[in-house]
Amino acid sequence: MLIHLHCFKLKSIMYEDFQVTDRWTGEPLHCEWKGTVVAIATRHADATDIRFAVNGRPVWIAMPNLAWVEMKERTGYVITDYLAAQSAGRYLQHAILSGYDNGREMYTMTIGEVLEHAIAVVKEAGRTDNLPSLPVINLDIRPEDEMGIHLPGEPA
Repeated sequence: MLIHLHCFKLKSIMYEDFQVTDRWTGEPLHCEWKGTVVAIATRHADATDIRFAVNGRPVWIAMPNLAWVEMKERTGYVITDYLAAQSAGRYLQHAILSGYDNGREMYTMTIGEVLEHAIAVVKEAGRTDNLPSLPVINLDIRPEDEMGIHLPGEPA
């Protein structure tokens, strides 16, 4: 019974799929993780982009790749795919709650923000293996079709 309550509590505080109310409009927003893309391939940036759908609208959170190196050097721990998605979701939730969200399609985190949110997520979860696994988008749809991105020369 105690394990069940612990898992329930973790699920309710994680950031891959959450509801939040816009600070300025009062509109309820459903934020859902959609994918993670290394931006070097798509936009020649030294970042990892985490895509969310906010009430169906695409929102990208760009996380500098140097944050992975800094996290390892400062703490001895690594940022996993799960942790990156959760950290970006936490950042997005805080941006909306603080009124920073203004409908932009892309937000760029600093290295300090990535570390701050990653450490906070791990603290909330207790440890990284308590983080929920990321959902499979849809086995019948290629991820690039679901996310609406294609590299030059690839079939659309």
